[in-house]
Amino acid sequence: MRSHGFPGSSTACETRPVRVLVAMSGGVDSSVAAALLVESHGADHVVGATLKLWGGDADSGCCSVADVDDARRVADQLDIVHHVFNFSADFDAHVVEPYVAGHVEGRTPNPCIECNRHLKFDRLLDRAAELGFDAVATGHHARTVRDDDGTWRLLRGADPAKDQSYVLSMLGQDQLSRTIFPVGSMTKTDVRVTAARLGLRTAAKPDSQDVCFIRSDAGRAGFLGDRVPLHPGRLVDHDSGADLGEVAAVELVTVGQRRGMGHGTDGRRRFVTAVDVPARRVTIGPPEASYASVLALHTVAWVDGAPGALSGGVLAALAQCSAHGVSVACNVRTADEGLVVTFAAPQRRVAPGQTVALYDSGRPDSVVGSGVVR
Repeated sequence: MRSHGFPGSSTACETRPVRVLVAMSGGVDSSVAAALLVESHGADHVVGATLKLWGGDADSGCCSVADVDDARRVADQLDIVHHVFNFSADFDAHVVEPYVAGHVEGRTPNPCIECNRHLKFDRLLDRAAELGFDAVATGHHARTVRDDDGTWRLLRGADPAKDQSYVLSMLGQDQLSRTIFPVGSMTKTDVRVTAARLGLRTAAKPDSQDVCFIRSDAGRAGFLGDRVPLHPGRLVDHDSGADLGEVAAVELVTVGQRRGMGHGTDGRRRFVTAVDVPARRVTIGPPEASYASVLALHTVAWVDGAPGALSGGVLAALAQCSAHGVSVACNVRTADEGLVVTFAAPQRRVAPGQTVALYDSGRPDSVVGSGVVR
C-alpha cells in the first residue's frame, strides 16, 4: 500500500501533483491545507480557490462575505494566487432547490453531501482540469491511500471527533485519484497549532456548524417559509391511529424527531416515525417505535465499484447514518435498483433523504460506498 503523495509520505516525491488547486473556504482546516501544500510543493505550484455558492444572505457556514475575505487574506499570507469561482447557479440547481423540494415531499436532504457530490468534487474538479491543475485539495478530515494494484481507498480522518469521511462517501476512483486531503492525518488540535505557528488569521476561528444558506436568525422555518407554503398537520398515534393534536408545519418535521412531539399518557417522549406531507399527517410513537431493522437506499455510489459479495449475495458491512454517528454492523443486498440494508440490531429510524455511509467490516476505517434513504 502506498499513500497519496502528501507531506510526510515516503512517496511524496514520486506521486505529488505538479499543480494543486486548493479549495479555501475561509476556515482553519482549508487554510492549513493550503499552507502545508505550499511548504511541500512551493507557492508557484499551489493556487487557492473560494467557491461563491450561495447568492443570498449568509451569516454562517462557508458562504459569508467574511469567509471569502478570510480565504483571500490567508492566500495573501501564503503568497499564492487566489481565485473566486461563481458556482451559484449550480448550487441552486443541485443543492438548494432539491433541499426545498425534499421538505415539500416529506424528505430531509443533506445539503452538505449534495454540495460535495455536485460542486466540490464534480464542478470544481472539472474547472481544475480545464485550468491545467493536476489535483484539487480540500480541508476535509479524511485520508486516501493507494493500494499496490493502483486502487484508491477513502479512509476516515485521523481525528475521530472530526472525521468527515461520511460526507465524502459518494466519491469514486476518478475523484479520489485527483484529490488530496492534507489535514486528514492530523488532529484538530494539530491543525490549530500549525495555523498558530504559521500566523494564519484563521487559527482561532470557530468551526462552522450550520447549513451555509440558512441564516441563524431565520432558521429552517424562515428559509423554507419564504419559498414554499407551510401547512399545519395532524399528529397521529403510531399504534392506534388516534388523533393527538396539531403540528404547525408538516414540512418542517423529520423522521426521528422528538422535539415538539410531546409525551404519551405513559409519560414517555414521542418520536416521529413517518411524515406524509400530502396527507398533512405526522405519525408519532413511543421510543421503541422509533427503531427499525431495515432501510432501502437509492442513489448508490461505490468507492471502487460494487463489491463482489453483492453479486447474488449479501455484503457484510458497517453502516453510519449521520455525520458523527456510530457505525453499526449490517448486511447489504441489492434490490429495486438500489440497496436494502438490514441492521444486526434495530436502529433509530433514518429520515428519507439522508445518506447512509457504508464501511468495510474487515477494515472499519475504509469507506465502501453510500446511498440515500428512500
